[in-house]
Amino acid sequence: MGIKQDWDRDFDAARAALDWQVELGATEAICDAPVNCYDLPDRLPKAAPPAKPASAPPPPAAPPVADTADAVAQARALAEAAPDLDALRAAIAGFDGCELKLGARNLVFADGQREARVMIVGEAPGREEDRQGKPFVGEAGQLLDRMLDAIGMGREHPDPARAVYITNILPWRPPQNRDPSAQERAMFRPFVLRHIELVNPDLLVLMGRVSATTMLETAQGITSLRGNWCRFMDRPCLPMLHPAYLLRTPSAKREAWADLLSLQAKLRTLT
Repeated sequence: MGIKQDWDRDFDAARAALDWQVELGATEAICDAPVNCYDLPDRLPKAAPPAKPASAPPPPAAPPVADTADAVAQARALAEAAPDLDALRAAIAGFDGCELKLGARNLVFADGQREARVMIVGEAPGREEDRQGKPFVGEAGQLLDRMLDAIGMGREHPDPARAVYITNILPWRPPQNRDPSAQERAMFRPFVLRHIELVNPDLLVLMGRVSATTMLETAQGITSLRGNWCRFMDRPCLPMLHPAYLLRTPSAKREAWADLLSLQAKLRTLT
């Protein structure tokens, strides 16, 4: 009699548990047939280890030092042999020492008035510059145009005294707008030096960290260099913050405005 009472209690408890699960919304059993636990193996097979995520491809290796030195020497020879700006552009287009041009759409050479008193050297083309083949035509370039207009200057100004001429350290867009490598900057520095000689501006503006550190061959940061006049290639030279930096850091526009006023004042002293 006691055994039957125990069985009845177990059955009632199981039935109550089942009713409670149905009340919660359970409508079907997990398995199609009951599982005999005594038939299970002593050890379950080990699960296969999770597959490792595919690793990103390694970045391309920098050119060997010897190859870079050869490319710099070739660039210097081509630059020095260019008698004018058109020949310099053709020399850059024919230079095969740097692979950047293999992934770029257009050579970005220069824009503005060739007779301008002020020459601006930027860093490298972005997506819009690569598409149009002109420097500073994207969002940062539009800000630069507004900055120059605020002091009565511009790349399209008909008066050479108020016009600017603009180029970059690199004529080809780096992939994903990455910073130019030290090897790439070294290769194109001779072309930029010859570019400055041929334009022969009264004033030079080095716009951005890459431009200033490449041309002045210094490790100082642009925030330390900006606003401080120096002499470069026997002419006054002013490092400035890049407009792209101003877009990211609007609070720095105050320093940029001070540099523009300094540029305007320096032009007056050289008139």
